[in-house]
Amino acid sequence: MADTLDLFVSVGLSEQKAKETLKNEILTGELKNIINEARKHCSTIDKSMGVLLYGMATRLKSKGRANFLTEYIATKKITTELQLQSALDYVKSHPVDPVDVAAFEEACGVGVVVTPEQIEDAVEEVINQYKQDLLQKRYHFNIGMLMGKARGKLKWADGKAIKNEIDMQILDLLGPKTDADKEKPVKAKAAKSGKDNVPKKLAKMVNAAEDEGSGASMNGEETRSLMEQLRGHAVNFHKTGENYKTEGYVVTPMTMELLKEHVKAVGGKVWTRFPPEPNGILHIGHAKAINFNFGYARANGGVCYLRYDDTNPEKEEEKYFTGIREMVEWLGYKPWKITHSSDYFHELHALAVELIKRDQAYVCHQKLEEIRGHNPPPSPWRNRPIHESLRLFEDMRKGKIAEGEATVRMKHIMEDGKVDPVAYRIKFTPHHRTGDEWCIYPTYDFTHCLCDSLENITHSLCTKEFQARRSSYYWLCNALDVYCPVQWEYGRLNLYYTVVSKRKIVKLITEGIVRDWNDPRLFTLTALRRRGFPPEAINNFCAKVGVTMAQVTIDPSLLESCVRDELNLTAPRAMAVLEPLKVTITNFPSDKAIDIDVPDFPAEPSKGSHKVKFGKTIYIEKTDFKENMEKGYRRLTPDQPVGLRHAGYVITLESMVKDKKGEVTELKVKCEKADMAEKPKAFVHWVSEPISCEIRLYERLFKHKHPEDPEEVPGGFLTDCNKDSLTVIPAALLDASVKGAKVYDKFQFERIGYFSIDPDSKPDKLVFNRTVNLKEDAGKNV
Repeated sequence: MADTLDLFVSVGLSEQKAKETLKNEILTGELKNIINEARKHCSTIDKSMGVLLYGMATRLKSKGRANFLTEYIATKKITTELQLQSALDYVKSHPVDPVDVAAFEEACGVGVVVTPEQIEDAVEEVINQYKQDLLQKRYHFNIGMLMGKARGKLKWADGKAIKNEIDMQILDLLGPKTDADKEKPVKAKAAKSGKDNVPKKLAKMVNAAEDEGSGASMNGEETRSLMEQLRGHAVNFHKTGENYKTEGYVVTPMTMELLKEHVKAVGGKVWTRFPPEPNGILHIGHAKAINFNFGYARANGGVCYLRYDDTNPEKEEEKYFTGIREMVEWLGYKPWKITHSSDYFHELHALAVELIKRDQAYVCHQKLEEIRGHNPPPSPWRNRPIHESLRLFEDMRKGKIAEGEATVRMKHIMEDGKVDPVAYRIKFTPHHRTGDEWCIYPTYDFTHCLCDSLENITHSLCTKEFQARRSSYYWLCNALDVYCPVQWEYGRLNLYYTVVSKRKIVKLITEGIVRDWNDPRLFTLTALRRRGFPPEAINNFCAKVGVTMAQVTIDPSLLESCVRDELNLTAPRAMAVLEPLKVTITNFPSDKAIDIDVPDFPAEPSKGSHKVKFGKTIYIEKTDFKENMEKGYRRLTPDQPVGLRHAGYVITLESMVKDKKGEVTELKVKCEKADMAEKPKAFVHWVSEPISCEIRLYERLFKHKHPEDPEEVPGGFLTDCNKDSLTVIPAALLDASVKGAKVYDKFQFERIGYFSIDPDSKPDKLVFNRTVNLKEDAGKNV
């Protein structure tokens, strides 16, 4: 270890940097090899050369090119950081051997000599271009910009020489610095905005997005949504056809030719796919995947498939196919094409035969329970003759082998250590689309990457749990010499106080805790739609969470905040009374009810209005009256009048009517025009000549943040359910203006919350779900 430390210090590394390097065994070995190789071409390694060698060791991804680049550094053909970076970029962009030496040297500026006269002329030209600004701003002018302009004219010139020339010419133009030049310029204070409370990382992305243009509706093509704008700044994917520039991508002799054909097929555009399994309903985590796949393609002028991964006929049903498509389109995305993995069953079978012929797969008779996990016993059939595996695979296809008696396994070890993953298994189950044509079905590990290849997907976007399958993805495409897309992983989106597992939701349904997959207390997309969450709010929520590589778990309150922001702009106002108290106005100023014009959006009267009846009998909330005055109470009491919203009247209590139990059942009041009365402390909502409706109030289904965590909930998630998560008000009163509303129409019931019409509604009895409260309610944490 001491010898290696001395070696690293001898080539110019500081002792601290050398010690840090020794902590990384792989880098240590690579740097030692590079130094030994460099000494074959030069007698001594000075500090500047050592820095370049170290920089190459830490940044070079294609280790097969190390000796090639080392020789250029050791022979001083590459002497600057700029040349080294250009050399690294070149070998990354040209992965196939042999290297075109002439093109490489041109790209790296090998042999290019920049004279002092050329530097002087280039700097003089730049300074003359900005002379007036320099004379005005003097030494407060951005000198770095001048440096950048001069470097643009003289790419391979020494940076220090350019800087010295700029300093000399500026001194000649402006003279020595004055006291005013030495003072720091005063920065203008930035105006406060709505982004003050946005996290710094998100604010930075939002600012960058706003620089490119404002957001628009999901269906508008003229501008891009916030999610699409953020995506361009949040991730740095490869360009179409430049798959080989991605770290970890495997290059073969066929790669470049296959990429040329691929680029031609996609027209140089981005092609993505959203590949759900049609065996369940999509949930909030899928909303992120939908936004990411469809949005990334849209943001880059590309297209996105909806591809059903239908390789497990035992669990697939028509309702899931239909439901998935509905949710994708509900979120505002239209698939370019709708395909199925089963569309490619013939092609996949042919590729499996080819894989066996290449001795990269075999038929195995180990039971599935034997090969589960990461340490199964080695298969005794791994090296069976190719012709024997081909014959057995054909027997599998013809139904001659019983279910569970044979599989096709690939000769590959996955990143997580799983040995020889299964490619095909036997299932005597009719398929939803292909009927009885097949009794063998491909697995995800075999199907997914090959379907991506067949569909010419440019960016295969998937969640982090598939990272362990990335090497298998690349291996299989390359083993068959077919086009290989790039797999990119991102972190899943999870919410506190929820479960999204299909199995656990089924358990909630069978136990009668929720009614179905679309029960508004769940976080499936159909449930959120039923509850009244607008798709735009869900998309904006995904945008705020962002595309991170880490798995994130978010409190539902952020999603609810996005819902409020959207509904505040789009949900017209109405008045509803959930617990009605009858009020009779004894001095009502008319023989019949008066039509009151109420704005749909009080803050924006230009957006329209609706009529409500104001008659002698009205209804207010029971909580808006107290027989005995309490400190801080601002609504109606025997000694305190209250205003009626929108009516222009103030009411004052005259008397109360009570039942046998002493409960107040009716109030007798007198009214006075608001402009004639003393201003009341509060205005309350009310209804007159109302319609009756059912109101469903929802709270969180689970009491704890992590209902699936045995440490937090020892009894299991079913024991964590909140029994009071649904409250039904069978006969709430609502102003008649909403009578003709349709299912999923949304309203803000003034002073109460946002509500949406449930599919259970009938023409004579509307049913409303409370979507969210007007403000975040800490009490929802139960």
